[in-house]
Amino acid sequence: MTLFWRSFLLIAALLVVSVLASFQILRVYEREPRARELARQTVSVVNLTRAALVSADPVLRRELLVELNDREGIRIYPVTNEEVLVPLRPDGPLERVAARVRAQLGKTTRFAAARDGMRGFWVSFFIDEDEFWVMLPRERFEPELGLGWLGWGGALLALALLGAWLIASRIARPLAGLAEAARRIGRGEAPAPLPEGGERELRTVQTAFNRMAGDLASMERERAMVLAGISHDLRTPLSRLRLALEMSGAEPAAAQGMNADIEEMDQVIGQFLDFARGDAEAREPVAVDALADEVAAHFAKLGKPVRRTGTSGATVSAARMALHRALMNLVDNALRHAGGEVEVAAARLDGQVALEVLDRGPGIAPSDVDRLKRPFTRLDPARGGRGGAGLGLAIVERVAHAHGGRFELAPRHGGGLAARLVLPAP
Repeated sequence: MTLFWRSFLLIAALLVVSVLASFQILRVYEREPRARELARQTVSVVNLTRAALVSADPVLRRELLVELNDREGIRIYPVTNEEVLVPLRPDGPLERVAARVRAQLGKTTRFAAARDGMRGFWVSFFIDEDEFWVMLPRERFEPELGLGWLGWGGALLALALLGAWLIASRIARPLAGLAEAARRIGRGEAPAPLPEGGERELRTVQTAFNRMAGDLASMERERAMVLAGISHDLRTPLSRLRLALEMSGAEPAAAQGMNADIEEMDQVIGQFLDFARGDAEAREPVAVDALADEVAAHFAKLGKPVRRTGTSGATVSAARMALHRALMNLVDNALRHAGGEVEVAAARLDGQVALEVLDRGPGIAPSDVDRLKRPFTRLDPARGGRGGAGLGLAIVERVAHAHGGRFELAPRHGGGLAARLVLPAP
């Protein structure tokens, strides 16, 4: 779960719990005063009704009862033996009112929730020896929670959730930008400076990150400049050595060995130059199959055992020379360390485009794969022989990240190694 959703849900849950707790506190603290006021009103109604009936002319008593029913909703019935009563709920709100009414009207006062199927708040009273029921409408004793309350409650909850959304987004948005910039630096890209705004802590983090990104970019530029300068300066004396060797008249075996050393030094310098170039080349449509054909043909002309297999039929937008250097490094690595025939393949892989270099060498242990992708790292014991500066796989890794792809080193079925450069499909 992202920080935004975690923060939003936590704030929303806190707001909902707070609103529910507020309603519960209001209900609890409002219960006793409400019960006291309803009991007072009930006692007043019963006493006034009894007094009205006692003092009214018997001829006009029926008209008085009709008027009380029409105006006040109060109904009065004599107690009968056939009546069916429904008692009050022991834990209901009316029971609390009944207890206070009984304390004022006397212990003989009876209560009911319904009489003969008619629901209401029924209270008994006596006139001389005759017992009567007075029924008060339940609406007087139950709070009204209509659509108005629901509307206001829904509006309050919506405003609270909107506030939670704004608070969470204000926290998560700068952090999301920071995370994306960190991912771009991890891919070897140079992110745009983060906007420095918002709260003090966020501004501090953004300022520190921008300073760090600027320092890293400066160090990268300086390293590339140093590598390029050293590599360029070394090639001039190497050319003089090669020329002097050809004119020295040395024995063929010794000359061949010295030529091999010079060639190896030249390859190391070439790796330095490739690594220093980075991935600043312009992108253009590149036919993957044609690129694989070109690399395989180059090594075949040199008499190397390189065979071209597989087709992808894909064209990707890429820095052509960077892909070419990466594939050349992989083939050169396989020829130097694996021996035997090397295959250069192009294929579709899970909706992506893959350039593969396959060999039948001793392979690489899975625990060493990530380490070998770092610059200036070699694995002589596992893939012995003379090699370059340990930049070949680092160059391929950088090219893969620069193109939004990945570089994989996996065991080949039947033995050997599969070096795979996976690029996003067009």
